[in-house]
Amino acid sequence: MLELSEKQAKVMFWWIKNRNHDAIICDGAIRSGKTFCLSASFVFWSFYEFNNNSFGICGKTITSLKRNLIFPMLNFIEIFGFKFKESIRENKLTIFFGNQQNDFYLFGGKDRSSFTLIQGATFSGILFDEIVLMPESFVKQALARCSIKNSKFFFNCNPDSKTHWFYREWISNFKSKNTIYIHFDMKDNPTLNSKIINRYNNLYTGSFFTRYILGRWKEQDGLVYPFMSNYSFYCDIPCKKFIKYVISCDYGIIHPFSCGLWGFDGNVWFRIEEYYYDSKLSGITKTDEEYYEDIRSLIFDYVIDFFVIDPSASSFISLLKQKGGIRIRLAKNNISEGINLTSNMLKNGRIKICKNCINSIREFSIYKWKQNSYKIDTPEKENDHAMDDIRYFVMSVFNKKESGCFVYTVNRNL
Repeated sequence: MLELSEKQAKVMFWWIKNRNHDAIICDGAIRSGKTFCLSASFVFWSFYEFNNNSFGICGKTITSLKRNLIFPMLNFIEIFGFKFKESIRENKLTIFFGNQQNDFYLFGGKDRSSFTLIQGATFSGILFDEIVLMPESFVKQALARCSIKNSKFFFNCNPDSKTHWFYREWISNFKSKNTIYIHFDMKDNPTLNSKIINRYNNLYTGSFFTRYILGRWKEQDGLVYPFMSNYSFYCDIPCKKFIKYVISCDYGIIHPFSCGLWGFDGNVWFRIEEYYYDSKLSGITKTDEEYYEDIRSLIFDYVIDFFVIDPSASSFISLLKQKGGIRIRLAKNNISEGINLTSNMLKNGRIKICKNCINSIREFSIYKWKQNSYKIDTPEKENDHAMDDIRYFVMSVFNKKESGCFVYTVNRNL
């Protein structure tokens, strides 16, 4: 028998006692059980209120939406006798219960142009999964599609900055918007035991801890990686032969050029060497050809698995393709997601920075969040070049959720 917490049970059937409310917002800590109960509530409500109607379900991307919400939701509602049919071509789910059926259209709201995907539709209700990851223009267009009598909005998210448009527009004004607001923490998920909760507590520090563990809205401030001020996070180069090598690169001509050599021992990736060149300090600008020769010296005689680089470095990528001898992987440049993943990998010991990588260590000590910014989690654009190449590496090696990169395959040895 499924066990629900008090808040989960309230969310599951909020629309019975609160029929006159227009929306519900569930926010709070990660793994607190809010997505599961809100998605089931959305389906139950749709069949309670309507038949043969259309509804929208929105996530950052359709891939992430299916993985995080749709598949778990379908598994759960099948227990109660619901059945479904999927149309991949239309990104549509038709769900059946007895002699009733409703259609649920899936949308990805990853950027400002996404609102065009939802124009012209008419819905009886809409659910937004992780709404803080969606642009305001997309959300407003989607909300405008709900013109049917008794339609409702369902929102869930993990907290972000208090400057985020959703906090200012909805969280701060939930009463005036006739909205139910329910805040979750990990104790509201009965499937989590104390050991798992403690493990999550140790994953994050600073603003990420406040947001993801405490579930509070908070501006980013101070150092991006404050825990890296502890010198125990740095190590000597291991006296071992690595089984795999990767190069990560943040390209610069006027700005510094940063490159890291990574070795994998089967368990941990080590940043064992780095190349860092700042033309402003030297007073001499280097050509792509000169950078190429410097990187060859860094690589020595190692066999490199792939070279990950910022996609904007078009001239240097062209040179690498011309020279041959290495696979080129274009970096995934999602800054907030990349910083979060890098922080986790550093804290979990999945990657280690060797003590000879002095420019990485220097940047870790001064890499800060930008203050008073209405952009989402924006670091200062200075002292960030080794930070960027490390983030490119982490997103290429550890982020397996979505493809997002393009690979050229050429000869094997540089």
